[in-house]
Amino acid sequence: MSVNRPLPHDAAPLHVTGAARYVDDIPVPVGALHLCFGLCDVARGAITALDLDDVRAAPGVVAVLTADDLPLGADCSPSAHDEPLLATGEVHYAGQPVFLVVAQSHLAARRAARLGRIEIEEKTALLSIDDALAANSRFEDGPRIYTKGDPAATIAAAPQRLRGQVEIGAQEHFYLEVQAALALPQEGGDMVVHSSTQHPTEVQHKVAHALGRPMHGVRVETRRMGGGFGGKESQGNAPAVACAIAAARTGRPCKMRYDRDDDMVITGKRHDFRILYDVGFDGNGRIHGVDFTHYTRCGWAQDLSLPVADRAMLHADNAYLLPHARIESHRLRTNTQSATAFRGFGGPQGVLGIERVIDHIAHELGLDPVEVRRVNYYAEAGSDDAGALSAPHAERPQDFNVFPEDISSRKKTHELRDADPTSRGAVEALPEGRVAAAPKGAQTTPYGQEVEDFILHGITDALLERCDYAARRAAVAEWNARNPVLKKGIAFSPVKFGISFTLTHLNQAGALVHVYADGSVQINHGGTEMGQGLFQKVAQVAAARFGLDAGAVRITATDTGKVPNTSATAASSGSDLNGMAVKAACDTIRGRIAEFLARYHQARPDTVRFADGEVRVGGEVYSFAAAAQLAYEHRVSLSSTGFYATPKLAWDRIRGAGRPFFYFAYGAAVTEVALDTLTGENRILRADILHDVGRSLNPAIDIGQIEGGYVQGAGWLTTEEVVWDEVGRLRTHAPSTYKIPACGDAPEVFNVTLWDGENAADTIYRSKAVGEPPLMLGISAFLALSDAVAACGPVYPALDAPATPERLLRAIQAVRG
Repeated sequence: MSVNRPLPHDAAPLHVTGAARYVDDIPVPVGALHLCFGLCDVARGAITALDLDDVRAAPGVVAVLTADDLPLGADCSPSAHDEPLLATGEVHYAGQPVFLVVAQSHLAARRAARLGRIEIEEKTALLSIDDALAANSRFEDGPRIYTKGDPAATIAAAPQRLRGQVEIGAQEHFYLEVQAALALPQEGGDMVVHSSTQHPTEVQHKVAHALGRPMHGVRVETRRMGGGFGGKESQGNAPAVACAIAAARTGRPCKMRYDRDDDMVITGKRHDFRILYDVGFDGNGRIHGVDFTHYTRCGWAQDLSLPVADRAMLHADNAYLLPHARIESHRLRTNTQSATAFRGFGGPQGVLGIERVIDHIAHELGLDPVEVRRVNYYAEAGSDDAGALSAPHAERPQDFNVFPEDISSRKKTHELRDADPTSRGAVEALPEGRVAAAPKGAQTTPYGQEVEDFILHGITDALLERCDYAARRAAVAEWNARNPVLKKGIAFSPVKFGISFTLTHLNQAGALVHVYADGSVQINHGGTEMGQGLFQKVAQVAAARFGLDAGAVRITATDTGKVPNTSATAASSGSDLNGMAVKAACDTIRGRIAEFLARYHQARPDTVRFADGEVRVGGEVYSFAAAAQLAYEHRVSLSSTGFYATPKLAWDRIRGAGRPFFYFAYGAAVTEVALDTLTGENRILRADILHDVGRSLNPAIDIGQIEGGYVQGAGWLTTEEVVWDEVGRLRTHAPSTYKIPACGDAPEVFNVTLWDGENAADTIYRSKAVGEPPLMLGISAFLALSDAVAACGPVYPALDAPATPERLLRAIQAVRG
């Protein structure tokens, strides 16, 4: 069978030889033009003069465009129509595009773009969370609040109580391939766009709008990306729209590729957060009640900030049953790059908040943090303890009707005008009828979803035994007692991550499958390949349905002309959605072949077998190719579409109630670190991971995703510091000033094991998503550094992220008192 096998990535030979073709590698026709944005260097102000004479006179320049040349506005926002391609009278962050240069070469466009003179009347920029709070600068009228039980009274009555906060920094995506697009004008005003995007349909929508064309007049193709991590979910809109507009005006192909510095200056980052907490607990560390306040710095435009902040709230419990909880979220507008999707999509920030709480409680009580985590876990699936500590939602009936006033208030609250229906930021239609509450007595999340499949007790026991945690923790304590300068730390952290788009209508996928007369199979689906191995996994699904080797299946570039109305490849749902859509299409074709052969041999269709490259019916054995040829000769259709919509979802984000996720993915990690207390220099010595991917479609690819996710998560929390100066200019905009983890930063001992189990939910071959959940396992590295700092003194190390050497030194000084 082709699934559940560690087959190599379909493009691996192309990657390692440099033959893989990306947007910038596509040969362009003679006469193609190249684009570059002219950027402002002021964070906030009104444009008083724009002198572009030198730009227009520069060698090779064909055209220079400003916002006045774009009568349709050319909006690039995935949500609120608040991101014009070029600044319209005012600038809102340092690095915002103000004009567009169209030239005969890439270098000519870049050189000319630097000749523009932009005069700006500066205004006071809102750069920090505190600035935004003082100015009440928000993307919603007030905070969003989810409440379960009676947290205020419960916290006040608890035996012990703690308050604290953690600052969580931003993160640059640093994909290997920068943002890029190529637009090819067609007859009749149509446009073909090659885009490095995770969301071809959104690019199609935005280009069509900018050109004043229906969506069928724009075809977007994405063969592959050199990394995405969420940074190409909406940020690819601008270069694609720019290329299409220039191509339409000049009648010539137009191409745009950001320089690395420009990419970092223009595009959004992971949202940085400040999380405040107030928690009541007992002597065993069991949480009685907790109150979180999330402050989210969103940047100048809304982008995907509302659903990102929502998902942070939805993961504020992580793996822990919180009987009484309140989560308050503020979405703050600042004059910085518009923060955007990033692997985990707000989930990592929410998880880090509760992990800080658990760690703080353990330090206060002098307990092993692992035991505090265990005592707060949700009960194991099927356990008699499930739901024992659950509390009803405050002021929330067991189920509720949807009333018209909910819709009107929703539109007013979110200020979403004609939102792109393909976007995660669009207004979600309220579910029809009722959103049923979890069964009485069930253990529920703070937003009311029943946790039915919790398996972290078993994962925790197995991981701690495999990595010899108890002995190593004792050895770390002994080491720290003997060594005054070099300290070690060890920490465990779990993850429970919800899988599905929280905007329910995006949980759908389509596919197109062709079986040719020679038995070869071609498939197309709405998912995009960014190096994560999605194409290989889906090819294995198709091969398994026909009983073929995966090599018999070819997946073509994602194409809006083949599969329409696709969702972004995001939310860890690429394999779940597209695998099921491809399965549906393959099964339709397989059913037609089986029905034909059964008639042909006077047998029952259910006796036809597809396996090992053959089709068996009665006493006859055909090669798959022969069966396909025979079916073709008898006029049997060998082409089909497939469609899948994730079941059981019903979510109202305004009330904070329902079932936003189809299932949860689980995992756990133990990390050991060493810290030089004189310099703050540190190393990850060892990482042990046990992660749940259900019944893996491809174990080799899944292990690679887990390793990469862990390293990226650890980098976010240790070395990757995004720095703006006092006037809002990004100072970390190149590899020389922004430190991503390199090969040498991965732990020398790196043990990754897949949990032996299958998904309780009916997913594709009972697999589970793997894209985002492992990133949060990197939190264990941050907690291990905190553990090492704690060895320096009695005070709790309220470490902020990223834990750079400077922050570590300050924390060491603080714990020493």
